[in-house]
Amino acid sequence: MKKLIMFASLLFIVVSTNAQEPKSTTAETPAKENKNAAEIKFDVETYDFGTIKQGDKVSYDFAFTNTGKEPLIISNAQGSCGCTVPQWTKEPIAKSSKGTIHVEFNSAGKMWMQDKTVTISSNAKNPQVVLHLKGNVEAPAPVKTDEEGNKK
Repeated sequence: MKKLIMFASLLFIVVSTNAQEPKSTTAETPAKENKNAAEIKFDVETYDFGTIKQGDKVSYDFAFTNTGKEPLIISNAQGSCGCTVPQWTKEPIAKSSKGTIHVEFNSAGKMWMQDKTVTISSNAKNPQVVLHLKGNVEAPAPVKTDEEGNKK
């Protein structure tokens, strides 16, 4: 019985060792760079909206140019939170053409210094670009009330 258990254990070890897949060398080999690929170049990557009052909305159009040779396709633009909403052109942008990413920031419920981001994903040589909206959100002024809690 001991020999049977030893044989089964040895067989299990040999089979499980041989079932391992060899390491792939594709992770070690860098992908060939497409020299004709699209390339997205923003005029400005950070917009400072200054100081606003809580509840105000700020919008900005981040202008860019496709400096590559192939059409640029923006596959996604993702805000860092629900208060930062981007809109972008879904059609391909031809070489040397310009486009914009429209971003709106809603400061409702926000206070103090803010740095909201929008991550742009595309088929460009630089496939992800992070844009920033920065500024200060002032807290609303306290509401004056009388002794009974009524607004003055």
